Amino acid sequence: MKKYTVDCIYDLILSVLSDVGMNITLKQDNSGINMSYNFIGDYVSFDSKRLIEAHKEILLPLPLEVYIKTITLHELGHAIDRQALQESLIRTLEIYEMKKQYSFKEIYNNDRLLTMILEEHIMNIKFEETAWDNAEQLNKEVHLVDMNEFEVIKAHSLSTYRKLYQEDLNLYNELFNHKVLQLA
Repeated sequence: MKKYTVDCIYDLILSVLSDVGMNITLKQDNSGINMSYNFIGDYVSFDSKRLIEAHKEILLPLPLEVYIKTITLHELGHAIDRQALQESLIRTLEIYEMKKQYSFKEIYNNDRLLTMILEEHIMNIKFEETAWDNAEQLNKEVHLVDMNEFEVIKAHSLSTYRKLYQEDLNLYNELFNHKVLQLA
C-alpha cells in the first residue's frame, strides 16, 4: 500500500484544483475535519490524518486517491455555491448565537429552539446536496473519478447529515407529542 504523506495528499488535491481549472487557496490543518471549504476566506483546508481515517469508514474498498479526489470535487462544489453560502451567513450566525446562549438541555426541551436546529440541518443538507451536484458536473467535465465510486462516496457523506437531521427530527416529534398530550 502506498504511504500517503501530507505533501503527497497536498499535491493530489492541488492536481484536482488544476484539472478543473479552479484557483482556490489550499491549506493543510489539523482540525479533525477531513476537508472543508471556507466560503468567507474562499479556501479549501484539509486534515490529512482525518482524510485517511474517513476513507476507512467507507464500506466498499476504494483507493484513497479516489476518495481524496472525490471529496476535493465536493469541496469545490461548495466553492461554486459560494454566493448562496454567503447569503445564509446572517441566519447561520443567529443559530450559532442561540446555541451559545442556551444549554443542550434547554435547546432540546424547547420546540422553538429545536426548530432552529432542524432549520440548520435542512440548510446544511441543501448545501451538501448542491455541492455534490456541482461536484458531479465537474467530474463529468474532467472525468477524474469513476461515477460508481463517486456515488458511493456521495451516499456515505450525505447519510451522515441526513442521520443527524432524522435524530433531531425524532426528538422534536417526541417533544411536540409530549406537549400535545399535556394539553389534552
